[in-house]
Parts: sequence; C-alpha cells; structure tokens
Amino acid sequence: MEIALDNPTRLRVVPSHAESEAIPAEQATDADLLVRIAHRDRQAFDVVYHRYIRSVFGLALHRLRDRERAEDAVQEMFAAVWRSAASYDPERGPAAPWLYAIARNAIVDRVRTRDELPMDPPEIAADEPGPAERAESAFVSWRVHRALETLPEREREVVELAYWSGLSQSEVASFLDIPLGTVKTRTRSALAHLADVLEGELE
Repeated sequence: MEIALDNPTRLRVVPSHAESEAIPAEQATDADLLVRIAHRDRQAFDVVYHRYIRSVFGLALHRLRDRERAEDAVQEMFAAVWRSAASYDPERGPAAPWLYAIARNAIVDRVRTRDELPMDPPEIAADEPGPAERAESAFVSWRVHRALETLPEREREVVELAYWSGLSQSEVASFLDIPLGTVKTRTRSALAHLADVLEGELE
C-alpha cells in the first residue's frame, strides 16, 4: 500500500519546535511528528505511517468489511494527514484522537460513496457537559495518550487495535496473526504499565 503525497504550493506553517526537531523521528512523540510533517518532513510522516498503519487499517477493515475499500480509506486518511498536519494544534489535545478522527472521516466517506448506512448505531442525545467536565475529560485523555506513547510497540498496537479500532481480542489476534494468548499477555502487560505510569504522575 503506497501513499501518494502532493506538494501544495501554499502551506500554513505551524511554529517549529527546535528541541523536538533535535530528537530522532523514531523517538519523537506523535505531536512533535505532526509539527514536523507540517514542515513537510517525510521522515516524520513515515514514522507516523508505520506507527498507525496497522490500527487504522484494522479500523477501516472492521467497519467497511472489504479489504480494497479499507485500503482506499487508509490512503485517503494518510494523504489528509500530509495535507492537513499544519491544522493540528498540540495545545488542544494529544495527536492520536486527531489522527483517528481523520481516519473515521475517511471511512465514513467510503461508506457514503456506496450509499450505505454507517455501521455504528446513531448516538443518543445526552446532556452537554459543562466547561469543568470538558476540561477534566481533555486532561484525562491527554494523560492517557501520553502514557500510551511510553509502551513498547508490540503492546501499544494491541491496545490501539482493541480500544481505538474496536476489535475484539480474537480479531486482534487474527489481524496480527499471533496467538490469542499472546494478545491477552501483551494487553495485560500494557494495562499494568499504563496504570504504573498514570499512578506515578499522581504522586
């Protein structure tokens, strides 16, 4: 699966982070990588691509139930990341939700092109949270996603496939072509690591 990247003549460039740019792309956070992508750093794009390709494709395949259409949605998603990275604001939240929102939009677009109904049930109207609740939710989300970035890659991918892509542990095992017991072991290890990291931040 290859992604064709355009080279637009007009770009809105976000401020650079000198310190983050000194860090090797493989060790940079998702947020720092998006800042670099906004400056057309293809190495940073490659790192984001390899970090998210499995979970994004898993999400697309789970929702669309068709490999070719899932691949098209993934290509559309990463092309959109390349075009729109400058619109990401690290101060408004972690990078992962921003990336998955783009992925979901690409998937929904593929659903609509076939005049199909979305796979997800309609959301039930609920009372809007107040400013305090929204602030608390954003802070918790930021802490969790920062903790996720500290996980080893193998543990991180099973967590993302399960919790972001909505796959069951059996589906994760099938997708990664590994035993179900391995998925469970990696998930337990990942959750224990996340608990330790989050607990340590509260001390």
